[in-house]
Amino acid sequence: MKYLHTMVRVNDLDKSLAFYCDALGLEKLGQYDIEAGRFSLVFLAAPGQKEAQVELTHNWDKEELGEGRNFGHLAYEVDDIYALCQKLMDAGITINRPPRDGHMAFVRSPDNISIELLQKGDALPKQEPWASMENIGHW
Repeated sequence: MKYLHTMVRVNDLDKSLAFYCDALGLEKLGQYDIEAGRFSLVFLAAPGQKEAQVELTHNWDKEELGEGRNFGHLAYEVDDIYALCQKLMDAGITINRPPRDGHMAFVRSPDNISIELLQKGDALPKQEPWASMENIGHW
């Protein structure tokens, strides 16, 4: 058995690609537009990690997507959690659970998919503004 990917549905493919690729830093591996089925599939992965893919599924006909708390979250190890969280904030993305401990943060995609960010190796020393930031919403 081999792990292939995790699929998440998205409402706005352009917004989602801006979040996952431009802000979060995932790489687009391929896109397939299936006219007969009226949907698009986009496969993403962290740089150099094609074996752990996320499949964005965009149905062309509008549908209401629930929050899907039973899904849980996607998790990524990052080299510098403070730098990435600052980049995300600069892009207008809410840090729902700031990295107060220098180790863990949560953000949400445009479709409310919870994304956990974990510091690679040991936690970074606590620093402001992160150490005193409050949670926003839930994750």
